[in-house]
This record gives sequence, structure tokens and C-alpha cells, in this order.
Amino acid sequence: MQFDHVSVNKKANVYFDGKCVSHSITLADGTKKSVGVILPSKLVFNTGAPEIMELLEGKCQIKLAGSDSVVEYAGGQSFNVPGNSSFEIETLETLHYVCHFG
Repeated sequence: MQFDHVSVNKKANVYFDGKCVSHSITLADGTKKSVGVILPSKLVFNTGAPEIMELLEGKCQIKLAGSDSVVEYAGGQSFNVPGNSSFEIETLETLHYVCHFG
């Protein structure tokens, strides 16, 4: 439940009028991640690189770009998002997450 030996960007990434707040971290090996919280809301995120969204706590529904299916996820689960894509998320409970890039 923790990352050791990391650099943390002190300035928060604040999106969607504060509905999503995260901090960028870099591990000792150069791997980049973000750690954050999404408040209950409906949002659309665009991706550059592929992402794995690891959900620590909370509940959401996800619809990946190009898909008609909506899938529900909760803390302890994760989902993959392709690079150069997007996903719609409806957070049903405050969502704590780690976004793994690449």
C-alpha cells in the first residue's frame, strides 16, 4: 500500500474543477505513476500512453472508447486503457486510485 524511494511532484494535478486531484510520482527506476482521488461525478479522460488504473477504494463504472459496454469496478480491481484513447468514468463512491503509465 505504499511506494518507497520516490520523487513526488509537490504541485497537485487538479482536473474537472477539483473533482479529480492527483500527484505525479517517479519511482527510483524512472517509472511514472499518478496517485489520486476522483469525487463522485461523470467525467471523460483522454490517454496518451496506455494506462492501468488500479483502484484502491471506491466504486465506478467505466466505458472505454469504441465500446458499448459499461463495466463496474471497485477497490481491489483494475482496468486497462489503450494509448491515444479515452474512457468515460462515473464514480459512484469516492475513488482512490493509482494510474500506472506505459
